[in-house]
Amino acid sequence: MCAGYTTWAGIRRADARPGARVAVVGLGGIGHFAIQFAKAVGYHVIAVKHELARELGADDVVTDGAALKEIGGADVLLHTSSSHATAIDAMTGLRPWGKLVLMGLAEDEMILPALPLTTNSYQVIGSAHNGMEYLAEALDIVARGQVKPMVELFPLERVNDAYRKAAAGEARFKAVVTL
Repeated sequence: MCAGYTTWAGIRRADARPGARVAVVGLGGIGHFAIQFAKAVGYHVIAVKHELARELGADDVVTDGAALKEIGGADVLLHTSSSHATAIDAMTGLRPWGKLVLMGLAEDEMILPALPLTTNSYQVIGSAHNGMEYLAEALDIVARGQVKPMVELFPLERVNDAYRKAAAGEARFKAVVTL
């Protein structure tokens, strides 16, 4: 629930116009929700680097920021990755007055390109949980079947396997222990 709520709040904070082009960087616990939520509300969704994203509803998949720019760019870039490098590269495909929304937690240093940031009037938005109304909206979209959480289930006796896979970043997309 946390990943879905975080994702929906970030999309709402981006405040993109209807039909906007939304690119998603990172296809993990947050990114798989970002593609589905953005598609559910009518955005043109572009995934950076992950072919699996097509199965989740992405309209396009590109390899990097240059390819994103080549297909017309994005109005919003949803950074859901655990590494800033791919998001910084993807910013080369962000349209003027575009928005970079940070939702993923990364420990590496994030150095923003100052010249494009200023000359293109980009906005950088940090987003986590943002208001109970966003939670209600997210749950409604999921209840309508427009977004499906993808989890890897582990019985209680395999809790150590679940922990190991989650810690190694190998769980697809979230590890859930069942009783």
